[in-house]
Amino acid sequence: MPGIRALRRRILTPTMSATKLDVRGFHEKDAASKQLLETVGATFLTGYGAAVEARTTAECEQRLERVPPQFRGFAYEGAAMGYAVLDGLPVGGSGHVSAFLAGRGRQHAYMAYIGVGWAMARLPRFRWSRVTVADPLMRWLVLDGFGFHQAYFKTDRYVTGQYQEPEFPWPVEGQRWYSNHAIDQGIGRALWFVGGTEAELVASMIERFPESRQPDLWSGAGLAATYAGGAGEDELRAFADRAGEYRPQVAQGSAFAATARVEAGLVTAHTELATQVFWGLTPEQASSVSISQRPEGPVADDLPAYELWRQQVASAFVTLGRV
Repeated sequence: MPGIRALRRRILTPTMSATKLDVRGFHEKDAASKQLLETVGATFLTGYGAAVEARTTAECEQRLERVPPQFRGFAYEGAAMGYAVLDGLPVGGSGHVSAFLAGRGRQHAYMAYIGVGWAMARLPRFRWSRVTVADPLMRWLVLDGFGFHQAYFKTDRYVTGQYQEPEFPWPVEGQRWYSNHAIDQGIGRALWFVGGTEAELVASMIERFPESRQPDLWSGAGLAATYAGGAGEDELRAFADRAGEYRPQVAQGSAFAATARVEAGLVTAHTELATQVFWGLTPEQASSVSISQRPEGPVADDLPAYELWRQQVASAFVTLGRV
């Protein structure tokens, strides 16, 4: 019933004020960057609300498709979180995320998996088994989303305090040693928001973390700089220079962001600028590099295929002579 769905939306949807930079205590670089980041947050919640209120996946998709291209991926990310929350609740059924990814959500798989990670951060851990993702390669993006959520909403602990999960209980089978790496990639993305897209400030925050964590943080920040935007050419070049030995990781994150936008048909001017600065390539070309390095089938030893993929994209950057 419409009344019940509207009530469910009000109960389950986070307040819009939670996306305001002054509420979060994030750095405000300028009016344009503030508006950009707050629009991203508001659009995410719009997608979330559409998912928990819509009668069908198709109805939700219709609402998401009305969002401007620059922000539409964030709406799909929010919708995926909403569906994952519904899957994880004691009532409301299951299979929402799977149905979402079987439709238009498939074009936004990168963002959708990240959105599932947001849901994990909000659901009790004993409900995580109900939030399933089918792709063994891409599932690490779920923990990327978890890490982003924690750094975004628990900034003092995860950014200032540099907290790291001692024994993360997901995935339930194998390769848990990699979990904190994926979480750090999400924290790196969040730093782009915490730092208000001020590239030099974001670099300084990354450099305060232990050196062992910095490759994943630089990668996440490079992804956010490319997908979300907010920095000009000079800032991006300075950011790449500041990354130093971690420039391949920045480029890898950028290539993943380009792939997410290319596959969804949502390439924007800031995506083109970032891939040109970080790779010397168009978004389509950077995406091609990423796709060409994607592993097929299982990987030897205990290395997740996802991490092999990231390493191979970073190596391709070096091979192309971009360092």
